[in-house]
This record gives sequence, C-alpha cells and structure tokens, in this order.
Amino acid sequence: MDFLNNLISTTNTYLWGYILIALLILSGLYFSIKTNFVQFRYIKEMYRLLVSKDSKAGGKDGKVSSFQSFCISTASKVGTGNIAGVAIAVSLGGPGAVFWMWVIALIGSASGFVECTLAQIYKVKDGKAFRGGPAYYMEKGLNKRWMGIIFSILITISFGLIFNSVQANTITVAFDSAFGISRNVSGIIIVILTSLVIFGGVTRIARVSEVIVPIFAIAYIAVAILVLVLNITQVPAILKLILENAFGFKSLTAGGLGATIMQGIKRGLFSNEAGMGSSPNAAAAAEASHPVEQGFVQTLGVFVATLIICSATAFIILASGTYSDTNLTGIELTQQALSSQIGPFGSVFVTVCIFLFAFSSIIGNYYYGQSNIEFIKANKVFLNVYRALVVAMVLFGSLVKVDFVWNLADLFMGIMAIVNLIAILFLGKYAFLALKDYVAQKKAGIETPVFKASSIPGLKNADEWEK
Repeated sequence: MDFLNNLISTTNTYLWGYILIALLILSGLYFSIKTNFVQFRYIKEMYRLLVSKDSKAGGKDGKVSSFQSFCISTASKVGTGNIAGVAIAVSLGGPGAVFWMWVIALIGSASGFVECTLAQIYKVKDGKAFRGGPAYYMEKGLNKRWMGIIFSILITISFGLIFNSVQANTITVAFDSAFGISRNVSGIIIVILTSLVIFGGVTRIARVSEVIVPIFAIAYIAVAILVLVLNITQVPAILKLILENAFGFKSLTAGGLGATIMQGIKRGLFSNEAGMGSSPNAAAAAEASHPVEQGFVQTLGVFVATLIICSATAFIILASGTYSDTNLTGIELTQQALSSQIGPFGSVFVTVCIFLFAFSSIIGNYYYGQSNIEFIKANKVFLNVYRALVVAMVLFGSLVKVDFVWNLADLFMGIMAIVNLIAILFLGKYAFLALKDYVAQKKAGIETPVFKASSIPGLKNADEWEK
C-alpha cells in the first residue's frame, strides 16, 4: 500500500500535475477572452436566475429544477475539499496556496460556463427529466463515442468510487477526533444513510441536496464571519501573508513556490471542479428554456465553492495560527483551528458541518456516476452493481489512511479533467454562439430567452432544442 501511495503521489506531482496546470490556465484564459469574461460581466444575471421563481419551478413530477440542479452540483463541489482540502493545501503549500485557489476559481469559472452550457445543448431525455454531460457532448458534438465511454469510466471511478471514499474518510476521522466514535461504527452509519438515498433515484437526490446545501453553507459562512469579526485586526496581516507566500517572497514550505502553486491549484480544482467535467452532469439534468441559463447558474457555484466557502476555511485556519502545526492534517487541522477561536464547540461544529458537506457530496457524486453508466448502457443490473460498489467504497474510505485516498483522487481527477478540457476546446464555439444568442434576446427585451438549435450555425444533434 505504501509503495502504491508513493507511486501515485509522484505521478501526481511530476506528470499530471504540470500538464493539468498548463491546460487549466490556458483553457480558462482562452474561454475568458472568447466570452468577454462571462464570469465577471454576468454575475448579476447569474444571481437573478438562481433566486427567480422559474429556477425553482419544474422540480416536480420526476423533473429536476434549475435550483435543484445547482444544489446537486454544489453538493458535489462543497464537500471535504472546502474544509479538509483547504487545510491540506495550507499545511503543505503554506498560506500562499489560498491565493492560487482563488486564481484557479476566477480563471476556471469560464471553463465551467462553457462545459455546463454544452451539457445543456447536448442533453437527452431521461423519462420526464434529462441527463447529459461530457460523455454526451463528446458523442453528439465530436462524434466520438469512444471518447465519451473513456470519460464515463473515468468519472464513474473518480466520483462514484474514489471521491466518495475521500468524503467518507473525512467524516470518520472528524467523528473520531471530536467524539471518539470508532471509524468502523461511523462508517457503517454512513453506508446505511447513503444506501437509503441512492436507491431512491435522481429526484430523491435532488430533494435531499436542495435542503442540505443552503442550510449548512449559510451556517458555516456565518461562523467564519464570526471568527473574522473576532480577529478583525488580523485581516490585513493575513492577506499580506497570503500574497507574500503566493509569490515566494516569504516561503513557508519545504517545496517553496512550486509546492504552494501546486497545492493551491489541486485543492482549488477539487473544491470547485471547474473544467473537470463533473458539474455538466448536474447542469444537463435541469429543465431550462436556454442552455446559457445553466451555464450561468453553475458558474455561480464555482464562486460559492471556492471564493466563499474555501476562503472561509482558510481565514479560520490562518487566524488561529495552527497551520504551522505539522502534527495536524486535513479535517483535524480545521477542527483545532476553530476550537482555538470559539472554544470546544468549534470542533463539534466542524464535525457536524463536515458530515453534511461530505454526505451531500457522496450523493451528488453518486449521481454523476449513474448518469455516465446510463450513457454506456442503460441497464438496471449494471446500475445496481455500481450502487453496491459505491457503498463498498464508502466503507473502504472510512477505514484507510487519508493520504492514500487523497492521492488517488488527485490522479483520477487530473486524467478526467484533461480529457474533458480537450473536448470543450473543440466544442467551445457553440457555447460562445449560445451566449451571443442569449444576450441578443435579452437586449431585444425578452425576459426569458428561448433557445432553438437552428439559431446556431453548424449545430447538429442538439435534439432537445430542435423544436
């Protein structure tokens, strides 16, 4: 196990890591320029769409509303990466890793817009709801089903199995640290709860996500604001520390600037998933009048995941000064940091939050795998085998060492992101034209733009938009 862990860690650092960084930054910049920086220009419209009555409509009779789709993807984004992942980034990469998390979120959100808009364009009917994602636009947009199958296998293994073991691992470590509950016991409890939800289908996943996500996100942010208020005089010093460390002026890690950038980008990608190809699976499930609507809504999810929740965790840790304690890692570091600020309740609060964060991620991740298994072959036997494997990996993750599952997750995340980025670079032109169509309709005074495939020159196989 140790040999395999070292091999995976080395591969992440010296191969996929640098390839992934180059692709993420270059593609993010390209999409930002081609969309005239959509992630900044349309923030007001993103928020309007999310809170509008229309975004909550349609979530009945087996359908998934725009808001529910946002909650499914945010449930997957806002998981252990935002609490344990940030702690790992800061402990291994120093305070400067936080800056590079911000950078990858700001640049990568343009990639998130493109991939989620494409997912809506190429979605397919699934009973009363829809399904889609990178595998679908690889097949229908690029005419490369083989590429879609490769991606489907990668995301099913990555999210449904490996990432879910990461989530379970963090929950059991947190409960053991806070309450002394055996990891075997908490692992079995997670398995039971997971089984109850994932055997209920996408509508049950959507309903659970739309309840859990807003409540725990608001509560966690509120506590982070309290910590900032209690340490308001330290805020300028914390920001200075982040910037100094980010550019190597004051390196606090053994690996120097390279380790700082690598940890920030890896943990940033894990927390917001922009460009990775995961969020499009949730985006495609939503009922929308125009593909750009989901592109906007899911882009907002990137900001929520990284710029708000990850930043909240980072400021809690940096305000406490506990990040320099080499004996603490992951969730235990965050627990200790918050406890140092608000007393013993801090550890309990983080534990409850991480359970809600991670459990919602487990069910969101499961759905991504389900959607892609159905792409390969819609077969109930395959789906039930997958469900059994998900449950087994949740139990496995509950018991193994934290560094092994994180390294395995990073490796598969990198491969998956590279395959998806290649696809959206070829198909991005259709997302650009869809954005142009949406903006033109808004300027013409149309409150709710309606998309037609015929309005985009050269667009083929967008079957759900041909009428």
